[in-house]
Amino acid sequence: MKQLFLASLLGSTIAMCTAAMAADTDLKTLEAAAKAEGAVNSVGMPDDWANWKGTWEDLASKYGLKHMDTDMSSAQEIAKFKAEKDNASADIGDVGAAFGPIAVKQEVTQPYKPSTWASVPDWAKDKDGHWALAYTGTIAFIVNKKLLHGSEVPTSWADLLTGKYKVSVGDVSTAAQASNGVLAAAIANKGDEKNIAPGLQFFTKIAQQGRLGLSNPTIATLEKGEVEVGIVWDFNGLSYKAKMANPDDYVVLIPSDGSVKSGYTTIINKYAKHPNAAKLTREYIFSDAGQLNLAKGNARPIRAETDLKLPADIAKNLIPGEQYTKANPQPIKDADAWEATSKKLPQLWNEQVIVEMK
Repeated sequence: MKQLFLASLLGSTIAMCTAAMAADTDLKTLEAAAKAEGAVNSVGMPDDWANWKGTWEDLASKYGLKHMDTDMSSAQEIAKFKAEKDNASADIGDVGAAFGPIAVKQEVTQPYKPSTWASVPDWAKDKDGHWALAYTGTIAFIVNKKLLHGSEVPTSWADLLTGKYKVSVGDVSTAAQASNGVLAAAIANKGDEKNIAPGLQFFTKIAQQGRLGLSNPTIATLEKGEVEVGIVWDFNGLSYKAKMANPDDYVVLIPSDGSVKSGYTTIINKYAKHPNAAKLTREYIFSDAGQLNLAKGNARPIRAETDLKLPADIAKNLIPGEQYTKANPQPIKDADAWEATSKKLPQLWNEQVIVEMK
């Protein structure tokens, strides 16, 4: 019996080594093909978003890949892939979680499963490899403490209803961050991805008070004082705060009465002129080094949920874990329902919220 076990173990070990050798050979082939292409062009992956800069610098130093990015929204990325086709100028993009399945349905993607595929939770990836969340985000508040007009720092959605400051969520028709901000408000008020009404009602009340800001929460609008309280992904809020001239004037926090947890996925253009460079980019993003690059940009890498431990010097810059525990942010449980709701949201927003602005 022991000999049988040893024989079985030996066979398994040989099989595992063979698989590892094959994987290593495939990666070397991919690296060579990517180097031959020499470049990777992205959309929606700017340097200051989730520290993409670190990834582009690593790809340049390790593989000699030149890089250029054009920043745009998730919807615009998919439209660009579809419109350009054989004259594609983009190889890879980064879109909100709800837009991954949309891109697949639009037939503008090609699959690639990185070597760390097994470490990505099932809920966060397409079974065929067309998309996979590289990092997650939770909707948070970024608050300019100098522009609260006598109000206290809001720590919940309920607080926002009684403040004297303007609340800015951004353009729900194009930005995944903005639409998820509305969903987060809905979740905090007993709604979900199928029932966005509580979120719309929440922002309608803000609009009726004359406190709904139309500026997208960005570094520029925050610096100009156009955004007093912004609804943003946690990693964006932390990055914005760090780049302010007076970062201590700002606080980034998770609303205690609920939020939504989602993420962003790369999509590889079906018509990419540099397909191997795009696949190698995804491979690197899901490697230990690539995941830590995202964490350095204040994003929460997806593999931190499974097999990646964040170093203390990186973890200390993130929002304290107890805020997430208290808020218990909810992941999107029904992607199809949220896709349908997302499509209706811009019209509902204009009909129910914008019309109430004073």
